[in-house]
Amino acid sequence: MAYVHKQEAARPGAVETVGALLQAEGAKGHPYIASQIFARGREASRDLADAVHLLSSLHGGGAGVIDQARGRSTAGPVRGWLDAAVEGFAAERAYLMRVVVAAGPLPSTPGQARCEAAVAGQRHALDMLGRSDRAGCALGAAIALVLDWRAIRSVIDAAAQRFGVALVPPALPSARKTMAAVADAVAEAPVDRAMMFGAQQLLIQHRGLWGLLEARAEARNGAGP
Repeated sequence: MAYVHKQEAARPGAVETVGALLQAEGAKGHPYIASQIFARGREASRDLADAVHLLSSLHGGGAGVIDQARGRSTAGPVRGWLDAAVEGFAAERAYLMRVVVAAGPLPSTPGQARCEAAVAGQRHALDMLGRSDRAGCALGAAIALVLDWRAIRSVIDAAAQRFGVALVPPALPSARKTMAAVADAVAEAPVDRAMMFGAQQLLIQHRGLWGLLEARAEARNGAGP
């Protein structure tokens, strides 16, 4: 029994696990964001337009994982965070759509049909996370989306500046409040494993999107002017 207690004490907490997931799988560390999309000279406009178009395809529609997580939440501290996240993401979505309109048409890129199929698959995966019957899964995905959006926002802001859209302050709950929601969630119920699964799966879909954008940039470069 003492050995079991020692194992439990050594296991990282939910907040630390979410932080480690974001560090390992988050958008900020993807090479396309970290060192490529902001350093492509004359190609930057097409790359940024491509990014906001695909982001809007993934997150610009109606109810997403945050809305779905709120629909599964009961009253309590986490519900308050979800209310703020839903309101904030609606504002972020509206900002993203203004940037998409200013960016103009989706850049012509070889393999467009495959791209559309890939993004449709990612949307389906996010919808399945949001609709999961496993308690905590949708909440984990919502938490990961809010935390990962900080890096995604840097790309949207760069596109806004490139295409003449006024920057707006971030509307989502802060990282501190989001991590507090993680702690509140696991204090209320034993949902940490499901929550981590939802968070990890959302980050996987986001990394897939950045990998797709990177491949599309390479395809356009190879296709010539």
